[in-house]
Amino acid sequence: MVRRLDVVGHGGVRLAAWEYAEPPKEGQAGRPAVLMLHGLLGRASHWADTARWLSGGFRAVALDQRGHGRSEKPVGGPFDRDAFVADAEAAIAQLGLAPVTLIGHAMGALTAWQLAARRPDLVRAVVICDMRAAALGTRSQREWREWFDSWPLPFATLADVRRWFGVDDPTLDRPRPARGEFFAEVMAERADGWRPGFSRRQMLTAREGWVRDAHWEELALVECPALVIRGLGGELGRAEAQEMVRVLPHGRYADVPDAGHLVHLERPEEWREIVGPFLGGP
Repeated sequence: MVRRLDVVGHGGVRLAAWEYAEPPKEGQAGRPAVLMLHGLLGRASHWADTARWLSGGFRAVALDQRGHGRSEKPVGGPFDRDAFVADAEAAIAQLGLAPVTLIGHAMGALTAWQLAARRPDLVRAVVICDMRAAALGTRSQREWREWFDSWPLPFATLADVRRWFGVDDPTLDRPRPARGEFFAEVMAERADGWRPGFSRRQMLTAREGWVRDAHWEELALVECPALVIRGLGGELGRAEAQEMVRVLPHGRYADVPDAGHLVHLERPEEWREIVGPFLGGP
């Protein structure tokens, strides 16, 4: 069963959260909570398989972050780091999730460890999936702008979306069907075809928080257990990931062969095999 939960985020922005629930087994009435935070361009539904798996032993909630999914996309923002962290904090408070385990992918992972650093009383553990702590630099922002401009919009069908992002996208070294599915899920049907369900301008604004700034100091302030996971073909390199683990007071490291940036979608079985023991269940 999946049910929508409404949250009022930073500045009154309306956010949609989704709880994946199995009836609690005997003795599970007070199950620990997990809050899942998707990456840039993503949405809560990208956590569906993970959430269903976790719902057997945890209260599993996924959040559509501002500008994404069914959450509000405020024209004037803000889309800075403080806003995303405050939204996650609001979700934890309003849904009664504390102390919570945060599972974050990419941008969501950065939000997770920033919140854990600022509010250690709210966070039990953190899973950091394929997110860099180093600043990416202004060239990265320019490359993303050019990449957005290369999208052949509108797409006539979702099959075209899957094909372009999973196979034909020139940024890929080989076909990645999970990536095609990822983008098919974030498109919305318009009168002229399929277009992104988010503002690309807002997404570039959100990225500025890690294009300009590094986040090593906040990693060092994460007092709870933290697991850093990367796909060997992802965006987080081995040396940087291992340095992140060294900086984290209670950091652990794992990698997934034959996976790219979307580890949890590309290799779900390996993902569960790594995350399950870290969480102590489900």
